[in-house]
Amino acid sequence: MGEPTRDDVDALLGPATPHFAFQLRARLRELIRDLPANHPTRSYGEEQLELLEQLGYASSWGRIPSSAPTDDPLTGSR
Repeated sequence: MGEPTRDDVDALLGPATPHFAFQLRARLRELIRDLPANHPTRSYGEEQLELLEQLGYASSWGRIPSSAPTDDPLTGSR
């Protein structure tokens, strides 16, 4: 595989759901880990890592899964 691109990051994260956010986060880390710190794809990937972290905590057994938005995850999940 060649150097990862934003399209590669987007293709990997397309099926992201709270149930699979942490697995996708691990795969994304692998995808971007060898890129230089100032590489635009790495920067974009790191932003997406944060979103996956939020998405992973966006559901709870006490509510319907996926009912909390990523910008306001349910509290007490961490």
